[in-house]
Amino acid sequence: MSVDETQVSADALEVTDAALSTVLEVRSEEENPESTALRVAITGSNGPEFSYDLSFEDIDEAGPEDHIYQVDELTVIIPKSDLENLTGATLDLPSNPMQGGLVIRNPNRPKMLEGEDIELTGTPGQKLQQLLDTHINPSLAAHSGYAELVKMDGTVAHILMGGGCQGCAMSAATLRQGIEVMIAEAIPEITEIIDVTDHEAGENPFFE
Repeated sequence: MSVDETQVSADALEVTDAALSTVLEVRSEEENPESTALRVAITGSNGPEFSYDLSFEDIDEAGPEDHIYQVDELTVIIPKSDLENLTGATLDLPSNPMQGGLVIRNPNRPKMLEGEDIELTGTPGQKLQQLLDTHINPSLAAHSGYAELVKMDGTVAHILMGGGCQGCAMSAATLRQGIEVMIAEAIPEITEIIDVTDHEAGENPFFE
């Protein structure tokens, strides 16, 4: 996806009223609040999610590679290198009022296999088995888990989460957010992933 610079202000990171109020309240404690902007930058990724840094800085310190726009009384600065991945995201308060702080709800996802040297050959099923063996299962092994290709039904893959992943409350999320993203990047001909894990079994079933 490319970003049309003429449309960026409308489509860049949105700020909810609640988040705006919180940011302005914290900014009021700065030495020169009126000339202080909120910088939002992507610092990397944490699995299938981006990680972020939010900080205050003087508006005059913004560089030529920064995108600057206004949200009511707040000036927001986003590095142009992060603009595409923050377009469509929203700065908000957590759903749990006890959590505190701010959250970024972002529909964009990092490219989990970027920079990886991946060579997959054969049918979609064979490619998926190679991806499981070389990239996915080594990561899951750290949690005593694994993902197994049960069968291919055309372009639909049936995957089972086993070992420490079976019955784990995070296993469904891992499959959906992590493994599916990696498969979509590496094997676009696979159109759907079906989780066939028995989540009622295992040490930590979450459908009890």
